[in-house]
Amino acid sequence: MDLARTEVAPRKAATKRAAVRLGLIAVPVAFFAVFFAYPVAAIVARGLKVDGVWQFGRLTDVLGESDIRHVLWFTTWQALASTALTLLIALPGAYVFARFDFPGKNVLRAVVTVPFVLPTVVVGTAFLALVGRGGLLDELWGVRLDTTVWAILLAHVFFNYAVVVRTVGGLWSQLDPRQEEAARMLGASRFRAWRTVTLPALGPAVAAAALMVFLFTFTSFGVVQILGGPTFSTLEVEIYRQTSEIFDLSTAAVLTIIQFLAVAAILAVHAWTVRRRESALQLVDAAVTARRPRGAGQWALLAGVLAVIAVLLLLPLAVLVQRSLDAPDFGYYRALTSADGGVFLVAPIEAIGNSLQYAVVATLIAVVIGGLAAAALTRRDAGRFVRGFDALLMLPLGVSAVTVGFGFLIALDEPPLDLRSTWILVPLAQALVGVPFVVRTMLPVLRAVDQRLREAASVLGASPWRVWREVDLPMVRRALLIAAGFAFAVSLGEFGATVFIARPDNPTLPVAVARLLGRAGELNYGQAMALSTVLMVVCAVALLVLERLRTDRTGEF
Repeated sequence: MDLARTEVAPRKAATKRAAVRLGLIAVPVAFFAVFFAYPVAAIVARGLKVDGVWQFGRLTDVLGESDIRHVLWFTTWQALASTALTLLIALPGAYVFARFDFPGKNVLRAVVTVPFVLPTVVVGTAFLALVGRGGLLDELWGVRLDTTVWAILLAHVFFNYAVVVRTVGGLWSQLDPRQEEAARMLGASRFRAWRTVTLPALGPAVAAAALMVFLFTFTSFGVVQILGGPTFSTLEVEIYRQTSEIFDLSTAAVLTIIQFLAVAAILAVHAWTVRRRESALQLVDAAVTARRPRGAGQWALLAGVLAVIAVLLLLPLAVLVQRSLDAPDFGYYRALTSADGGVFLVAPIEAIGNSLQYAVVATLIAVVIGGLAAAALTRRDAGRFVRGFDALLMLPLGVSAVTVGFGFLIALDEPPLDLRSTWILVPLAQALVGVPFVVRTMLPVLRAVDQRLREAASVLGASPWRVWREVDLPMVRRALLIAAGFAFAVSLGEFGATVFIARPDNPTLPVAVARLLGRAGELNYGQAMALSTVLMVVCAVALLVLERLRTDRTGEF
């Protein structure tokens, strides 16, 4: 009898764990199936099906068009150029933040990260105020870059600078400097010691950062839409144009498939480099490696990096604020309180409240869905399906947001999912972008929790919910707050999908900015600058709170 009980107990425990795992993953899988896979499949099917027959020949027809080939070529080479330029400019900054200790370092790190959480519409607007007609460069030297590819490349560096600093600098700060010092003692020059010792250790992190930058620039929409004009178009912009202006759904569907395949390949390579980056390295406490600069060369490097940050990151934001204050007595801000039937059905200032409400709801959805997914992925007995779902969670960051937004309009317009006329459609689309950030923030912390603590609580009779509440939640509470903050920031700035589904009487801030920029007139331009400044301030405040959460009592992680 005792032997039978000892054999039955493990089987019951295994069955219980399997049931919990399936319960955790069921909700995220259903969410992504209904609100991501279904809308994307619907828009692709609508474009490639004629009278119920698949028109796969349309793939070769579209790829045979010279204009489309030009778009594909421009999308690829501008992403490669943006990635190379970002690495060239940001790697010195990664070194400075990793190895140097100087006053205001933590605040400056937060400031450097502000551009990354800004909506791409605001990024494009900031550079338009700097390099466009009537911009700062035009006023001072008569130079305009908004009709050249340089404006797009510099805006992409502005947006992705923090990716390299965070990804490469984070690992660099933990590499043991004594390994490089040992090479120098054996006669190697400073450059050779760095090339043969430090660079190979940093290689996976550099590759991972490069792939992330390439992914973001390959799918660029808001920046190219504002700065590229009719001259330059990426795949994402062309999908938007084919969908909303030309109404050629078959071409848009083909371009969506091409972008999907390209992004899937990029994510596969990215996952491989992340696994390589997690290999064993000689790591030390970051506080041990950082020190005050020594000698004229290091002080010059620090000064150069600070100058780059001031010119490339802070100047566009400062010009944006200055342009919003051009009218006397805060005229552009006061104009936001009056309705203009030509642009909005309501006063533009109402977009602030709309965006905040949508972002709060989207954050709640993203935290629930992302938290459940992270909890399922944490379990060591997770199967291949669960591990595969981990990679699928990243797809919303790379698949065309335009396709998702238009797919919402097509797929979610019939019972039992007739949501097209409801307000919940916007936060659902925004939550799709927020979930990957929640998962990536919470997963490392959840995996660091000692599994024996959970098992001990279960042995004492605690239910799975109580184990989570009593064991996991106290340890991941701060990570949960950080995840919620990131989800809030990215939801606040989501534009590609929201531009299709936001109703005219309930515009969000990015949609309002784009609509104002799309109309001629000094007042419309000034209001766009004012709204962009408001959106920038809200995102910056959210990021500063996140930075405080990261640095305050970090020993709890």
